[in-house]
Amino acid sequence: MTIELCILFFAVALVYSAAGFGGGSSYLAILALWGIDFQLMKSTALLCNVAVVAGGVYHFYKSGHLPMKKALLLSFVSVPLAFAGSYLPLKQETFFLLLGIALTLAAVFMCYRLFFERNQETETLREGNGVLYGVIGGAIGLLSGMTGIGGGIYLAPVLRLGKYDTAKNVAGLSSFFILVNSIAGLMGQAAKNAILFEPAFAGPLLLAVIIGGQIGARLSARVLKPRWVAGATAVLILYAGVRMLVK
Repeated sequence: MTIELCILFFAVALVYSAAGFGGGSSYLAILALWGIDFQLMKSTALLCNVAVVAGGVYHFYKSGHLPMKKALLLSFVSVPLAFAGSYLPLKQETFFLLLGIALTLAAVFMCYRLFFERNQETETLREGNGVLYGVIGGAIGLLSGMTGIGGGIYLAPVLRLGKYDTAKNVAGLSSFFILVNSIAGLMGQAAKNAILFEPAFAGPLLLAVIIGGQIGARLSARVLKPRWVAGATAVLILYAGVRMLVK
């Protein structure tokens, strides 16, 4: 079972690190389908997020695609709310209900990115309302902390629709957003002594996503075009989300 999970986690990290994502929604969907304990799911997904996007943040910053002023503005409200969301005591039924909704929404956003979003080198940007995007980031951060999803899958389409920045900069912003919110989520769990880490289980998964994430972060979108993999992942996430809601 661990070998199968490692292969799946490696593939997810490889695909989404290139776009600035950590893959938290996919990790949670896979672990949920495998019937893993909900607290172990949440801790493992957040740890994998950090492991993947830490390298991505460095890559985007070094290549000049991480505008720090915008990154800090988006994270100013989201980080404390991600901590608060993770600290909130949730029953297993409530967690899976929220996760089911979050995964279903994530699948919808992924489908938008796959089929409707255009990736153009020359883009007309709008002078965005920084306060509005900060509030949106805060709401996503709260959901991130409660469910263990980094939040980039929600933030990126909002920024792209609002023409907040270029496609590559949005990827960098999403990567930074996932990193700080995932760390805040882990701190919230630590504050209530709820981090569940099993080295024999999570260790191989972390190694798999680190390797996959490092490879993905070094591949440009022109080299790696895994649309079919992303489409299959969207279907997986949608299936897991709907299954939780039905149950």
